[in-house]
Amino acid sequence: MLISTNQNRRRFLRSSIGGAAAIGVGSVLPECFAEAATAGKTMDDRVLVVVQMSGGNDGLNTIVPYADDDYRSARPKLSIPKTDVLKVDDETGLHPSMTGMHNLLQDGLFTVVRSVGYERPNRSHFESMDIWHTCRRKDEPRSDGWLGRFLDRQPATSGGDVPALHLGREQQPMAIASTKIRVPTVKELAEFQLRGDDKQSLRRLLQNRKTDSTEQDNELLRFLQSSTTSAISASERVAEAASTYRSDVKYPQTDLGNKLRVVAQLIDAQLTTRVYYLQHDGFDTHAQQAATHGILLRQWSDAVNALVRDLEAHDHGKRVCVMTFSEFGRRVAENASEGTDHGAAGPMFLCGGCVEAGIVGKRPNLADLQDGDLKHEYDFRQVYATILEDWLGTAPTPILGNSYKSLPLFT
Repeated sequence: MLISTNQNRRRFLRSSIGGAAAIGVGSVLPECFAEAATAGKTMDDRVLVVVQMSGGNDGLNTIVPYADDDYRSARPKLSIPKTDVLKVDDETGLHPSMTGMHNLLQDGLFTVVRSVGYERPNRSHFESMDIWHTCRRKDEPRSDGWLGRFLDRQPATSGGDVPALHLGREQQPMAIASTKIRVPTVKELAEFQLRGDDKQSLRRLLQNRKTDSTEQDNELLRFLQSSTTSAISASERVAEAASTYRSDVKYPQTDLGNKLRVVAQLIDAQLTTRVYYLQHDGFDTHAQQAATHGILLRQWSDAVNALVRDLEAHDHGKRVCVMTFSEFGRRVAENASEGTDHGAAGPMFLCGGCVEAGIVGKRPNLADLQDGDLKHEYDFRQVYATILEDWLGTAPTPILGNSYKSLPLFT
């Protein structure tokens, strides 16, 4: 009886090389690289790095309307003193922890889109995040995410690099879920490299097909050659990048800083990966917000600043855009626990060498609220549409399910 191809693959890897050459990202890298092996370099090699602020970032204490008396009245304990904000103009400043972002802004590398949200906002972490990830409500199909749909529409290329990566130990976000492409999750750079002591045997096997093999063996070898050789190629480039990468930029010794340094290494390794996705957790600040929020903003600001500076130093600054978002903002008024509760609209952020630096949008009217929350000026899908069309070079309407007016976010 003919043994299935999957059984063949597993048996071969166990018996022929003792299972010693586990390829990349756990056990799934052969499949994801096999799918990516049908695709090569595209004409546009721009990269999108997404940083997700999980938990609901307090936008008012991030982009601070420090001259607004209504802001201070609503937040007698949590408002940022005028003397502490990093001023942008006579009305607006950045949280004092965001020196990295303030420096990027001064150098024309940082853009804020104020008051971003959507109609009938949902204040559940899970439901709101699903809306941001899929651009669909819960009564609509959610089999994939907006970036997954972007990946599905990309032309077939070759070279073996996965088109997108999720870096971190968290559950993979729905935004990169695809119906055609398996996107791996990578916990650390070492997982990208071939493991085991018999790598040369695997290479010889893949490069020298036996002429006396049975058709069954040939089928297995064809599978391995079509997928694993691509994995070897990518793995060797990543291994070389990890060993030879040099940078004068000092990344903060934080989880986000370490992950963004990996992103810089992978980009410099000339991978054709278009999307990198990372999460920065802890923004659900219902109580004693001030200290926690300041730490989280500093970690994000310093890490992204380091990435942008590092990419600039390696001549990748103009081909990478870093987008940061959160599933909702916080309520305008502070609560009795010196924190803020789930709100609605909040800011989004873009960093990179091709952004139209500055603040997009009006200062929010804190005297004209919706159920205690900021009203949104821009739909988040407007930002997505702009990124898809003006940055990634693809038509946004089929991906987002509707037409949205783009914004002046790129030079």
